[in-house]
Amino acid sequence: MTSAPLAARLTDVAGPLFFPVTAYGPDGTVDLDAFRAHVRAGIDAGAAAVFACCGTGEFHALTPEEFRNVVAAAVEETAGQVPVVAGAGYGTALAIQYAKLAEDAGADGLLAMPPYLVVAGQEGLLGHYAALAGATGLETIVYQRDNAVFTPETVLALAQTPGIIGLKDGVGDLDLMQRIVSAVRTGLPGQDFLYFNGLPTAELTGLAYRGIGVTLYSSAVFAFAPDIALAFYRAMESGDDDLVNALLDHFYRPLVELRAKGRGYAVSLVKAGVRLEGLEVGEVRTPLTEPPAEHVEELAVIIANGRALLEKHGAGQEERG
Repeated sequence: MTSAPLAARLTDVAGPLFFPVTAYGPDGTVDLDAFRAHVRAGIDAGAAAVFACCGTGEFHALTPEEFRNVVAAAVEETAGQVPVVAGAGYGTALAIQYAKLAEDAGADGLLAMPPYLVVAGQEGLLGHYAALAGATGLETIVYQRDNAVFTPETVLALAQTPGIIGLKDGVGDLDLMQRIVSAVRTGLPGQDFLYFNGLPTAELTGLAYRGIGVTLYSSAVFAFAPDIALAFYRAMESGDDDLVNALLDHFYRPLVELRAKGRGYAVSLVKAGVRLEGLEVGEVRTPLTEPPAEHVEELAVIIANGRALLEKHGAGQEERG
């Protein structure tokens, strides 16, 4: 953990946010060496931050001890180069336990997952996240998705809650997000509050989110094809519409269509991609399942097509180093 506030370190980033997978060995136990190699590769490729043990990292499948060890490994491997944010979830009491484990492991902040299973009202959700944010000294990003969808008024209250620095949106309702941004902007003039596009393949909606001022996003693609993810990020930043549209049409759209062919592919397909790139990170834990061979082969073709586009547009050598 560094002394610089997480919010400041995420305000002006120069690359995608990296959500590494959690590596398992042949016996199914956590493989910290492989995980460290995965994290190091992401940092070397230009990750702006490491979000460990979150959705892509199978937070739901980790024991508390495994969770702490994986977060600590991410902290050790980054060595302060980029911030490390850890997932925390379940009910309030358990979420607080995971938050304290993350703090003990040296994390810079928390990504607060939705509460387990229950559908709560706005007042209850606000109480849950306020309790979680107040339990440690870690700055907290609240993840809006599934059973934790907020009104603009609730997000304004979250933004006024000590320790909560931002909202990650996994819903994709741009009308709602615009009203949220407007409510916080008018309710807290001059105060910075971070917003993140947290959809499963955020690049596909990146242009739309940028239209309402949301430029930060999580990149699942960065976990297995960081060169493509970084080239897309830089193309958006520089206004290279030709490369942005080419990647959207011939890489990201086919990838999203493949992802839609299986349940849990937002995690298992990403992990398959990491293995395709030569790092053995094991399979997903149940209840998730592995994609069949034909889908992995389709993923390999999509990745190859993406890299061919980079070469065509003169970005291939630069992004692959």
